[in-house]
Amino acid sequence: MGIMQELYDAMLPGITERQAAYAEEVAAQLAGVAECTVPAPVRTRADAERTVRAFEEQDLDGVLVIMLTYAPSLRVTRALAGLRLPVCLANIQPDPAVTPAWDMADMTYNQGIHGAQDTANAMVRAGVPFEVVTAEWRGAEFRERVGRWARAAHTVTALRRLRVGVVGYAMNGMGDARFDEAALLRVLGPEVEVIAPGELYRTMTGLPPSEVEELMAAEDELFDVDPRLAKEERTDHARMQLAIERLLVERGIGAYSTHFDAIAEDGRFARLPMAAASALMAKGYGFAGEGDVLAAVAVHAGHRLAGDGHFTEMYAMDFPTDSILMSHMGEGNWRVGRPDERVRLVKRPLGIGGLDDPPTLLFRIRPGPATLASLVSLGGERFRLVVAEGEVLDSPELPALEMPYGQFRPDSGVRGCMDAWLRAGGTHHMVLNLGRHAADWEAFCALAGIEFHQV
Repeated sequence: MGIMQELYDAMLPGITERQAAYAEEVAAQLAGVAECTVPAPVRTRADAERTVRAFEEQDLDGVLVIMLTYAPSLRVTRALAGLRLPVCLANIQPDPAVTPAWDMADMTYNQGIHGAQDTANAMVRAGVPFEVVTAEWRGAEFRERVGRWARAAHTVTALRRLRVGVVGYAMNGMGDARFDEAALLRVLGPEVEVIAPGELYRTMTGLPPSEVEELMAAEDELFDVDPRLAKEERTDHARMQLAIERLLVERGIGAYSTHFDAIAEDGRFARLPMAAASALMAKGYGFAGEGDVLAAVAVHAGHRLAGDGHFTEMYAMDFPTDSILMSHMGEGNWRVGRPDERVRLVKRPLGIGGLDDPPTLLFRIRPGPATLASLVSLGGERFRLVVAEGEVLDSPELPALEMPYGQFRPDSGVRGCMDAWLRAGGTHHMVLNLGRHAADWEAFCALAGIEFHQV
């Protein structure tokens, strides 16, 4: 949203068109880090309120405000005070340097700085959270910082629209997954919907055989399939995966969680949907085990913010390598696997749940920089994100471990990281993303209005 005022038109005919072209150039500069919609310059209060309504009706992720000239803030105060989208104020100007050739026209074209001050003051008074980027708009720093804000804004708006499905119920006695559903909805936006295991079973039984065969053929192409897996085992797993996805699509659900007790106690299922969780995470769905909604939300956010969120937990500490073994019962996003090793679909015995062997996607996490994030409920409307940066080691294989795994070495070391993680209340389920993303998570927390805590 480019902001200016009408009085300069008489002084500098054509200034509105000139500054509108500048706004289009800024948008083009951001290609690759943000997709921008650029309306006509905002010059009046009516313009501002009409433009903001249009942004919200288009389901955009956020509003990047730039000053095309100075403009009095009271023209945009009401529009920005009621804005439901995240805001970034780009404190930029067309020309990066003041030169002896400048005249009054150049002064006017480049006077956005005091318009930014007036507008920022209005947002501070109104209690509107916003990001600020002061930089040369043609430079790499501008692209990087606006790109980070854009990813954070995309994640915030995605969570505001998110529905999280829980098949069954949350694991009894697991306290760090407990939260106030209404508070989560008010603060971050996700809505929780319980899915009865019986509905999953009925959906499984109604699937056409052709869809099941197509999924198994796709698995044959993607994975090394264990020859010990019987056709019946693979067919049953494929039906569970397809049924879960169908329910998610039909209900508009973007993240989900299953609990092994709820599946086993129902009495109609032969096995747990382990490979299904891995495959659906790889398709962009949030997931967590044991009915953990908070972790499913974190994985969904990780997908949107940093790409390829991977559900995991800290299994054990390895003090000789100063690392932590990361794994879970068998669920994990196979897209974070090592590129030099084929993902395997294995026949895998699992005592938990007391059901038949669940086909499981087995892989090791790709070595290199990585980030862990845990969404914590602190009671009421207080939420915190605990984040640790580090690296996944190129560690030896663990042949007896038949579930996705890797060893994560925190930058702060096992001792320092775990002391701080526990003091901050970090949960035992979390999302892992490849790469260093603490700054991205911090930007997300600022826009979402929750605490950020790096350990």
